[in-house]
Amino acid sequence: MNLELVTIGIIVANVLVSIKGFDDYEFRNKYIYNIGAIQNGQHYRMITSGFLHANPPHLFFNMLTLYFFADIVIMNFGQLNFVLIYLASLLLGSLLSFFFHQKDYAYTALGASGAVTGILYAAILLEPHMTLGLLFIPIPIKAWIFGILYLVFSIYGMKKQLGNIGHDAHFGGAVAGFVITLALRNSIVYTDTYIVIAMALPIIALFVMIKTGKI
Repeated sequence: MNLELVTIGIIVANVLVSIKGFDDYEFRNKYIYNIGAIQNGQHYRMITSGFLHANPPHLFFNMLTLYFFADIVIMNFGQLNFVLIYLASLLLGSLLSFFFHQKDYAYTALGASGAVTGILYAAILLEPHMTLGLLFIPIPIKAWIFGILYLVFSIYGMKKQLGNIGHDAHFGGAVAGFVITLALRNSIVYTDTYIVIAMALPIIALFVMIKTGKI
């Protein structure tokens, strides 16, 4: 797999900013995602927080995921649209997180997971029949099935506030990757109709649950 220059650039930016934030707490606290600060007008945190990570393993797994799936998106859409999907996924993840936590002024978050999840879901739509092998599940599964299961798990995680994980940011990133990919290549709706519908069902379910107050 050949890393494109834009992928290298994003990985380097994440690594440099994260390393700075590992030891410089003043720097990290200035750019981390924080509801109270965002409500006070520091909207830049919705983007800058996506380049900070809690620790080296957090950074490693996000960048490893980006490494595996970036080329699929770039080969299909080019570098500019790749960056568009990455940043839009980061932003929508931050916005959905804000929606769920807007009354919790102390809520903080960091990490590129929302952006990386957007790239992952773009890749899944582009190559839905590729197989994904997961660390804790030794049996490879179809990418589109993984996509559905991950969204369902994210909804469960949001509802139960499961673990110290930004499930809402992951979900928002996935939605951005899903929608922008369909907008850029709407032929997928016709060639893989049942897959598009199946992957859209958890997204629809979340918004129904929000509307009915069940989450």
